[in-house]
Amino acid sequence: MKLLLDTHAFLWFIGGDPQLTTYARQLIEDPSNQRYVSIASVWEITIKSSLGRLIVPAPPSRLISDHIWSNSIALLAISSEHLDVVHALPYHHKDPFDRLMIAQAIHEGMTLVSKDQAITAYNLPVLWNAA
Repeated sequence: MKLLLDTHAFLWFIGGDPQLTTYARQLIEDPSNQRYVSIASVWEITIKSSLGRLIVPAPPSRLISDHIWSNSIALLAISSEHLDVVHALPYHHKDPFDRLMIAQAIHEGMTLVSKDQAITAYNLPVLWNAA
């Protein structure tokens, strides 16, 4: 399974936060699954932490080296095809970072790991509590 971790899912995973469901954690930890974090998440973390709206355990560059690479999570770049999907998306969700991750998941055939209920309005697999 190809998993794209929403920003909060990634942060909760690396922080051991109990808000991440046991099922989601098991799937992220399963090495047979392909795990991805969008560069949009790294950008979101950078912006929110620089504004003081998010406390992170390390600067974004170190967060990548300490947690993404060490957990065998791939960084998903933003392509022009992803932007075309964003352009065509209905406005069920207003957050630009989430809209980009939704588009990436749709285009790449990924399951989005997110607790965000607004995402379920789109035609893509979303994982949180499902078993």
